[in-house]
Amino acid sequence: MFVKTGDKVKVIAGKDKGKEGTVVKTFAAKDRVVVEGVNMIKKHQKPNNQYPQGGIIELEAPIHVSNVQLLDPSTNEPTRVGYKVEDGKKVRFAKKSGTTLA
Repeated sequence: MFVKTGDKVKVIAGKDKGKEGTVVKTFAAKDRVVVEGVNMIKKHQKPNNQYPQGGIIELEAPIHVSNVQLLDPSTNEPTRVGYKVEDGKKVRFAKKSGTTLA
């Protein structure tokens, strides 16, 4: 998977197209990611320790990784991701600008 937790991404398809956010969680086995503030759903929650009142809560649902594109840290524009080996380590880089990603 080309995105990691903490990456800034832009949604390129779906109902939230154009929104930007940070990747909160990744599900590599299902090729899905949870992006902060994107694909919000309403869930009916029974009262428990975390939600003593219960009620209807809003939370982010996972979206497919093909619907997001990584933001280039130097230009803040969507870019594809490439891989290269530097000093014996595999690193990601932005295809548009060529800058190495953390």
